[in-house]
Amino acid sequence: MERFFKKDNYEIGITRTESKNIFVLSYIFFLLFILSGCCVPTKYPNSDHYNGKHFYNPTQLEENGIWRTLKLLTTIDFEDWPKKAQNEKTNLIKNPLYKDQIAITFINHATVLIQSREINILTDPVWSERISPVSWAGTKRVREPGIQIEDLPPIDLVIISHNHYDHLDLETLKTLNRKFSPKFLVPLGDKELLQSEGIPNTDEMDWWQTIKIEKKAEVTFAPTQHLSARGIFDWNRSLWGSYMITIGNKRVYFGGDAAYSSHYKEIKRRLGEPDISLLPIGAYEPRWFMRLVHMNPLDAIQAHLDLGSKLSIGIHFGTFQQTEEALNAPVEELKKELLKAGLNLSNFIVQKEGIARIY
Repeated sequence: MERFFKKDNYEIGITRTESKNIFVLSYIFFLLFILSGCCVPTKYPNSDHYNGKHFYNPTQLEENGIWRTLKLLTTIDFEDWPKKAQNEKTNLIKNPLYKDQIAITFINHATVLIQSREINILTDPVWSERISPVSWAGTKRVREPGIQIEDLPPIDLVIISHNHYDHLDLETLKTLNRKFSPKFLVPLGDKELLQSEGIPNTDEMDWWQTIKIEKKAEVTFAPTQHLSARGIFDWNRSLWGSYMITIGNKRVYFGGDAAYSSHYKEIKRRLGEPDISLLPIGAYEPRWFMRLVHMNPLDAIQAHLDLGSKLSIGIHFGTFQQTEEALNAPVEELKKELLKAGLNLSNFIVQKEGIARIY
């Protein structure tokens, strides 16, 4: 039976011991697929990020590897998270948008609803209770999605940044396919997975590839520094990345899940400055390990500056406890670092889950 105690006027439902047990089990899988070394060559040509067997980060000179992972497993110290974190009342867009208006609704984690008069787009949609290979175990959400899946407007396009379970949630994707039959865009190596689950309208993309969605939008897949895996034997067998979405005269950048690296400057150079950037700010402690895969708020601010983004919105926090920091730490750290850098707080914001804002 679960035991709970009070802290700061809320119930603590995920203790440090419980979080560590979940985390250790997850990283045992990580170790197994590193140690396995099993990889069947795929059909993709060699490139600066693919060597014929695995995809890799051209911007990353060091790896966490087995010994760092073992150190993490034995030393990680989680902050206590509440059993449930409450959302405010949902505020959906009811009236048609004007031409050139963009509406952004942060739903949870890396799931964002992007709306225009022409198209409705979902990023990395996750409505499942757990981010895990199985429904009965694994990391469980502490915050409900800001919009229930049955309340979504018709979805035209779904974009997936990479295949980790907190970004590629097959049960959610199958539900969206049944309800809306949208187009799905995925990185190289993930099309077969979706099609095997009965999702036929799927295109996979390499870095810098551009796809036009009728006359509604233009989408370019861009680099990030990250990794991929869903099991023991598929380590970095599929690609990862981010998306620049052009709708009318506006550019929206979805950063997916990423460590900080020089790719943000390259994206600006090749694709231009975004009007709005959706940048990850959570899952970053302990820094000695996570800095190679996840940005912290200070990194995200640097990414915002590198991109030349007019407005950035923080994502990838406050839903699933994946790393050491406290529930509200990413939001608090973001504000502190913005003030320390003398930057305008209105240029890098955090939206409440389920509350739509028009830009």
